[in-house]
Amino acid sequence: MASQFSVHVAKENLKFSAAHFIAYPGFREALHGHNYQVGVRVEGDLAGTGYVVDFGLIKKLTKEIVDRIDEHTIIPAKSDCLAIERIEGGRIRVRYENDEFVFPAGDVFLAPIVHSSAEELARYLWDELHDALQVRGALAGVSTLEISVAEGPGQAAIFRKQTGSRG
Repeated sequence: MASQFSVHVAKENLKFSAAHFIAYPGFREALHGHNYQVGVRVEGDLAGTGYVVDFGLIKKLTKEIVDRIDEHTIIPAKSDCLAIERIEGGRIRVRYENDEFVFPAGDVFLAPIVHSSAEELARYLWDELHDALQVRGALAGVSTLEISVAEGPGQAAIFRKQTGSRG
């Protein structure tokens, strides 16, 4: 196997604070929040610039993505047990069995995931960052992209995948 380089970015500002709850048939956590910390690792060959990928670009794109989630309640739009609907007054109603939440729409991040777990958030962030890098032509020579999402110190989920395919 040929040698490759690895670039790791885990800056203090690559974070978001959000409320969420895990729900599946027969179980729902209480609504609670985390101060999530995001890390990015990119593996690949050195480009003619001397970079695998520019640190500045990774920081900028990741920050843009996490800022969309920051200070919101994460609702998994693809949930198999939540009924989600937009209601009058610019609000979102979320129903689970006998429970009901109503949030101002501007306070909700409807994530295209099934559960609001750190694992699924890591995969979502991977998809978003991969797409943003691809649009900018920044994936040439990149073999693997890895995203970590920590809910707290010493507790992180990691999604790692080769860049040739999504999700």
